[in-house]
Amino acid sequence: MSPSNPRERAIGALSLLLPLLSFFLCLGAFPLFDVDEGAFSEATREMFERGDFLSTYLNGEHRFDKPILIYWLQALGFLLFGASEWAFRLPSAVAAVCWSYATWQFVRERFGSDTALAALTVAATALGPFAIGRAATADALLNLLLALALFDAWRHLESGRRAPLLRSYVWIGLGVLTKGPIALIVPGAVTFLYCASRLEWQRWLKSVFDPLGWAILAVLTVPWYAAALAIHGQAFIDGFILKHNVERFTGTLEGHAGSLFYYVFAVPLLMLPWTGPLLASLRKIRSDTGTGVRRFLWIWALFVIGFFSVSGTKLPHYVLYGSTPLFVLIACHRDLLRGRWAHLAAPTLLLAALAALPLVFQALSQSEAGNAYYRAQLARSLELAGPAYYGVTLLALAAWLVVALRPAIPLWRSLSVAAVLQVLVLTTTVVPWAGAVLQGPVKAAAAEARRLGGPVVAWRLDTPSFSVYREAVTPSREPLPGEIALTRLDRVPASGYELLFRQGGVVLVRRQQQVETPSAPAETSALPAVDAPAPEDRNPSQ
Repeated sequence: MSPSNPRERAIGALSLLLPLLSFFLCLGAFPLFDVDEGAFSEATREMFERGDFLSTYLNGEHRFDKPILIYWLQALGFLLFGASEWAFRLPSAVAAVCWSYATWQFVRERFGSDTALAALTVAATALGPFAIGRAATADALLNLLLALALFDAWRHLESGRRAPLLRSYVWIGLGVLTKGPIALIVPGAVTFLYCASRLEWQRWLKSVFDPLGWAILAVLTVPWYAAALAIHGQAFIDGFILKHNVERFTGTLEGHAGSLFYYVFAVPLLMLPWTGPLLASLRKIRSDTGTGVRRFLWIWALFVIGFFSVSGTKLPHYVLYGSTPLFVLIACHRDLLRGRWAHLAAPTLLLAALAALPLVFQALSQSEAGNAYYRAQLARSLELAGPAYYGVTLLALAAWLVVALRPAIPLWRSLSVAAVLQVLVLTTTVVPWAGAVLQGPVKAAAAEARRLGGPVVAWRLDTPSFSVYREAVTPSREPLPGEIALTRLDRVPASGYELLFRQGGVVLVRRQQQVETPSAPAETSALPAVDAPAPEDRNPSQ
């Protein structure tokens, strides 16, 4: 049902602009976050340095983590706009905007324009999609392609038409070029479980083994995979297929472990401020299974949660592959919400927490939590926050409380206001501040390294964004005599190294010409303690 008065039409028009606000506002206003953003961006930069656009390298070493498509798109941004945070994040922002509008279109065709706008609002403002839609990684693109593939798969199941089925093969093929086999597993498993629930086995087999569909899939995927295999041979199989796909599922990769119930807690957090409506929607699972499209959506969401719950490696963004159906289901059940404060508590707590975050970081920096490096990084939290940070966050919290305390405002509209405030506070204030605290020292160290000149190595510190900002490969190894090293202040030996730069926990040191090779650098340092003033704190960016 269309909005019936000018005010409602204006709100609807503004809602359609939400994805552009969420994913483009202040997109380049903060440094690249390590490790992931730095690694993707540096691998893209090295494609130009090497003149090789078929293989990816990170600081001169093979990088088999992901297939090629996201790097090609980042390379296009790099070519058009240079090596900037905005350019590296541009493909993700475009993908997230398209993801939001694709959800809106799918819902509008089946549930009407009002529900479509509600689903669009959730898609454009929920915390998890917001984060990956502004990150220089492959996840926003994969989420878009999975959504398009499953939307078209449903259109085929719904109508029997072949065109949507063939389009779904296109999206799956591009997904395989983005992140590998997961782009086949999710659509294949979801459509299988749906057809199995209706005993439509032959229908599923006919769709899955469509000859033209597989021809499309082969044309899109085989050339690059064949080229990668021809170039790298067994190293590609070991690195991409076995390590970053098989081992990632069967074991714990890079220390990212978690319990079987990891995503039970992660999903509500990733859907903030829509956590209350999400939990309320769970009460409707049984009745929803009687409706074809809603059954399909629940199967999609629950399969993804279940699949990654049994995976050995767990990261929050994995479960977002099943977030698209949650956007739709939350919107479909929005008129059934009860208990105003049960739904308004989550956004209230989040906005309050954002206002208090510098104080929390400062308290952690003065505690015994973590290690000296992270305490040193957080020690600048209050200094970098300043009056503007508190002004924006407290003003947003006050504005929210005014809305929340007015029962005359409908619950869904109140939550929408909270979502917009959340986006505005994060984009303009909190994320740029967090980037300055956590990544500012790395960016400043890169500027100082460029000024000093000469070879630089990364020593016991994994921050690939340093290479992006230095615009040069930074090998990971112990420095030779006379070489400059980027490292952590708590990992510098007690003697034999000259301090060149320090900011937060990040230091540049030069190994002296005559120094005995330390058997194993201790977790102690000749540099100042975390809470003591450094003898030299040069920051070329200030």
